[in-house]
Amino acid sequence: MTWVKICGMTNLEDALVAVDAGADAVGFVFHPESPRNVHPDVAGQIVEKLPTEIEKVGVFVGDRIGGVETKRRIAHQAGLTGIQAYEQASLRSLSGLSCLNMKIFVAWPAERVLRGRVGGFRWRSEANEKVTAILLDSGKGRRPGGTGKSFDWRSTATVLSELSDFRFIIAGGLNPENVAEAISVLQPWGVDVVSGVEASPGKKDPEKVRAFVRAVREMDRKVS
Repeated sequence: MTWVKICGMTNLEDALVAVDAGADAVGFVFHPESPRNVHPDVAGQIVEKLPTEIEKVGVFVGDRIGGVETKRRIAHQAGLTGIQAYEQASLRSLSGLSCLNMKIFVAWPAERVLRGRVGGFRWRSEANEKVTAILLDSGKGRRPGGTGKSFDWRSTATVLSELSDFRFIIAGGLNPENVAEAISVLQPWGVDVVSGVEASPGKKDPEKVRAFVRAVREMDRKVS
């Protein structure tokens, strides 16, 4: 089944809606410039009330709030089970993140893949051992993700077919109406949604969350 993450959690009510809808993971954004930024203590209070089988993923943008040690502190403080890092993910940073002993999701702008910038053999070999999945988003430059816009799925699908050694998660502009098409075109390991299921930035629309997960599961049944 397709792995589903509902990201941008800021309150317990929304996180419980995601769990009840059947999501596999919830995400917490630790990025001061985001309207969904959450304090680690608040995230920890939410995590304490969630089932153990639900993945709790912290989203970080580069090293703007510190390096690996800061991520380690926040991960412990919030009770996270995974780290999603928007960064270049050099061999050094991969080694540092892997020392956190939790799942690692490396987030890339999709245009990086379309331009063939997927690292050399050494990077791919090491990443294959340490990275749970690569998340493709529609961001670029100073805004690596969270744009609420989709990227060129069909062009990306051609490139991904040659990168079968990695799992990919699709993000950017997904919503209950288009997620089935995204899965059909890209056949990803997982999908990630934020604004597509919100009533306003940082506040989820319960019906949209349920509709999103339902659309994913209906697509799963069609291709199984």
